[in-house]
Amino acid sequence: MTFPRRKLLPLALGAAALPILSSGAARAQAYPARPVRIVVGFPPGGATDIQARLMGEWLSERLNQQFLVENKPGASGNIGTDTVAKATADGYTLLLVVTPAAINGALYSNLPFDFMRDIAPVIYLARLAYVVVVHPSVPATTLPEFIAYAKANPGKINYGSAGAGTPQNITCELFKMMSGVNLVHVPYRGGAPAVADLVSGHLQVIFAPVSEAIPHIKAGKLRALAVTTAARLDVLPDVPTVGDVLPGYEASGFAGIGAPKNTPAEIIALLNKEANAGLADAKVKARIVELGGTPMGGTPTEFGKLVADATEKWAKVIKFAGIKAD
Repeated sequence: MTFPRRKLLPLALGAAALPILSSGAARAQAYPARPVRIVVGFPPGGATDIQARLMGEWLSERLNQQFLVENKPGASGNIGTDTVAKATADGYTLLLVVTPAAINGALYSNLPFDFMRDIAPVIYLARLAYVVVVHPSVPATTLPEFIAYAKANPGKINYGSAGAGTPQNITCELFKMMSGVNLVHVPYRGGAPAVADLVSGHLQVIFAPVSEAIPHIKAGKLRALAVTTAARLDVLPDVPTVGDVLPGYEASGFAGIGAPKNTPAEIIALLNKEANAGLADAKVKARIVELGGTPMGGTPTEFGKLVADATEKWAKVIKFAGIKAD
């Protein structure tokens, strides 16, 4: 039996498409067939590391394969990002994407990667908050009182950060831009020593990650004046927002997951689906809130837009304040 030529062409095209569809489906079904590493560009033990381990545990349970955290600290997360940007795009190397990813492009002139080009967004895990904390010796119990005190003492109040260009630095510089106060920046090599010096009274104020500051707030060793998010936090319900005093101020951090560019779409879709399920789990949500975060979720496209918008925002602050990398 013979077929007309015009019928053979569609049959041939359909047959040619079958291996493509089958390989994609098979790849998604087989993944993950071995342990997956989540690269964290910061030391173990901090809020960033905990976010990665929390989601790693969830994905391990859901996908029946280990998701292991690998810490590669250095250069404000750039070493970890470079590792993932150069990794094979097969879903077995992921990146915990945090706020410095939106800062470093404007801060460093010769990065070996382009974050927006080389890292594919997977999911927005959590919005992270900072809290304005002062030493109890500072004669201010509210943010308006602190602004008045700072304006009466220009250049005499020191604020600490984990280093030039870190979230603590740029969130305070945005505050300085909008409030008109003159605070002196004292950079440290990490957030923990800066908070320790604030507790000791060597500094007057820090825009600190909630997870680092809240034990000292509860112990009465530091005074919380405001949070940097647009809304109040469940863990600090009585603390107002900076935006209540400076309308339009908002300085949230973020945590999410990324992968090397060209990672198969079906693998990204699977990770996004399972991570979204985790963010809906009561225990996971509660732990994120304890860390001063707000569980988020959503699509890879939405997370990509968030990072792009944050990159544009913080580039303006860095330029205005003349911030240079250490």
